[in-house]
Amino acid sequence: MTNDIVALIDFYEREKAITRERVVEALEYAFTSAYRRMVPGAESIETLRATIDTKKGETKIFAELEVVSDEEYQDKFNEVPLSLAKKRKPEVEVGDHLDFNVTPKNFGRIAVQTAKQTMMQRLRMAEKEMMYEEFKDRAGDIVSGTVRRFEKNDVMVDLGKFEARMPSRERVSTEDYNVGDRIRAYVVSVDNDARGPEIILSRSHPAFVRRLFEAEVAEISDRTVELKAIAREAGYRTKVAVATTDEKVDPVGACVGLRGARVKNIVRELNNEKVDIIRWSEDVQEFVSDALKPAQIRSFRQDEEGKVIHLTVDEEDLSKAIGRRGQNARLTSKLVGWDVQVRKDESQHEQFEARVADAAHGLADELDIPSDIADKLFRAGGATSELVTQMPIEYLEMTLDGDREAAENVLEKARKVMGIASAESASPEEGEPAPPTDGEAEGSVSEGRNDEEPEA
Repeated sequence: MTNDIVALIDFYEREKAITRERVVEALEYAFTSAYRRMVPGAESIETLRATIDTKKGETKIFAELEVVSDEEYQDKFNEVPLSLAKKRKPEVEVGDHLDFNVTPKNFGRIAVQTAKQTMMQRLRMAEKEMMYEEFKDRAGDIVSGTVRRFEKNDVMVDLGKFEARMPSRERVSTEDYNVGDRIRAYVVSVDNDARGPEIILSRSHPAFVRRLFEAEVAEISDRTVELKAIAREAGYRTKVAVATTDEKVDPVGACVGLRGARVKNIVRELNNEKVDIIRWSEDVQEFVSDALKPAQIRSFRQDEEGKVIHLTVDEEDLSKAIGRRGQNARLTSKLVGWDVQVRKDESQHEQFEARVADAAHGLADELDIPSDIADKLFRAGGATSELVTQMPIEYLEMTLDGDREAAENVLEKARKVMGIASAESASPEEGEPAPPTDGEAEGSVSEGRNDEEPEA
């Protein structure tokens, strides 16, 4: 019994950093509670206290009893008759109070077992109160600890003397934790509610990135470079806007470090989360342009009333500006504080369509054909009458949605424009011999050859 109590006091004083007075106070409260449960009728005792000899480990229970006359004596748990009290203290009078040792003979080991739960509860309360006093001013700091256990999806982190909680909402979805892992986290708050003080940690909070930059970049810690804004989607990407009033300092270069050493350390701590460092500017257009790089902005319009920015980019830059699942545009909106709307630039397409319409209109006038047919010809490669004449009739028919008659009509008109006679309309003029057909030419040649062979 003696060794158990002394060892318990030494353990909490040394390992948990709870003062000896607080440990003894918790033990005394636990022993008085145990006494009330062990001794029948003791729960009615109004004044009960325990004393512990921290060197010997001995425990005694005292009850404070009121001195009453022998005739009025009734309550043995709270009163003592005057005749008995005078044996303890001759000068005592009615109405005085005396302490009596009421420790049972077998109180020791049984009391320890009975008081264990109450004692541990009081010690945990003392530990949490001390934790609150130490951590109440540390909200916003980064602390290191070891993953101790899991409660559902919450991670319980051992900070040495104390235990902290990282709720599931403050975890990074792309990170996995195992018991025994060393992690660094941001102290979001130190709550002191009905359950007692509790340290809440986070690895997904944007301020975690801010603290990492302050620890890694000397120019930020000495206020030469200022972190103007941070937008983060934990586990995937973070955008950081930096500025400086010192013209000799490049804020982006200071954060990146020599050969990227500084930002690499931060990225490593964030488990390879992408970090974009952007030069902050009061010019919103310039700021947004830097935030959306490498995409090139074609047009920029601000809606001051709705706090909306309307942007257009080339089609090949659209995916870069929006980012995977809209991430780049979304983070840019958070960074600048405006709703950034990105659309494809249609101006080049509109200009192209206008040129096509103009060219098709010219072709329609030249061939005296409807504009819709001229548009189909132009888009099929018939930009001029000469090109139309070179198109096979089958291709023209397919271009004009299978209208053979229209295809023949277009081809006839194109040939007329180019001065080419069609096979059907070409006929010999009067007085001129008609050219021989292929069959006739072959026949004449073969006959001449037969006539000449005998003479040879």
